[in-house]
Amino acid sequence: MARGSKAKYSEKQKRMAEHIEKGYEDKGKSEKTAEARAWATVNKLTGGGMKGGSGSKAKAARQRPAARKNARKAGKVGGKRRAATAKKTATSSRRKAAPTRAKRATTGRKATRTGTAGKRSTARKSTARKSSARKSTAKRGSRK
Repeated sequence: MARGSKAKYSEKQKRMAEHIEKGYEDKGKSEKTAEARAWATVNKLTGGGMKGGSGSKAKAARQRPAARKNARKAGKVGGKRRAATAKKTATSSRRKAAPTRAKRATTGRKATRTGTAGKRSTARKSTARKSSARKSTAKRGSRK
């Protein structure tokens, strides 16, 4: 079959493509562009040509509208659900941070680091002091 042949498309698909093509032409698209877009739309909606053969796509295409409908429903709910989750997270974060903020407000400065990073930097400083002290005592001992 020649490339671009519409022999495998059903009558309904051909009518669908005609209507879509007419819509594009009304919007001012060229005839060639309108036809290409129309058939691309038909292929997307119905899964391409469906006539003949044991490997016919007709069954798969019949299931597609349901999948699209479910996806639309999920999209509507998903956005609301996501927004609600974000709002809840922000609220709980604010609640957790409130005591720390109150402490900082009373002291008038930032609280000192008490987390892992703070401990690490303190540890680094103390080990640096010890190593420099060792070096200086070693130098004194070697001068004799």
